[in-house]
Amino acid sequence: MAEHMPRQDQPRLRPAPLLFEPAQAASDPEHFFDLESVEDPRALLERATELTLAFRAAADRATEFQAVAAAQLADPRRFDRLSTADIAERAEWTEDYAKKMVEFGRDLMRGGEGPGHVDPV
Repeated sequence: MAEHMPRQDQPRLRPAPLLFEPAQAASDPEHFFDLESVEDPRALLERATELTLAFRAAADRATEFQAVAAAQLADPRRFDRLSTADIAERAEWTEDYAKKMVEFGRDLMRGGEGPGHVDPV
């Protein structure tokens, strides 16, 4: 799994709404949020860009949740604390990346900008 460094200094992106994918459409490998049916290249670029930004924002938020969970699991006050090696194995990370994520999660928890924090912008 590629290592992703959390971006702390970048503004949080507002995701575009992801339209519901009916089970029948989702089972078609050529179907992706109805993009294949958009014939106008301007509209296709606009909707594909919205989806790209939405998925990036979702990935960033998921990374923050991973970091907070890693920090909580590594908390020395927990009787069931996990080592960074154990966290790395569970998350399919390198141990060095797990250490960075634990620190990032601790920073998020201290700074009040962790998962669930509403960005006032």
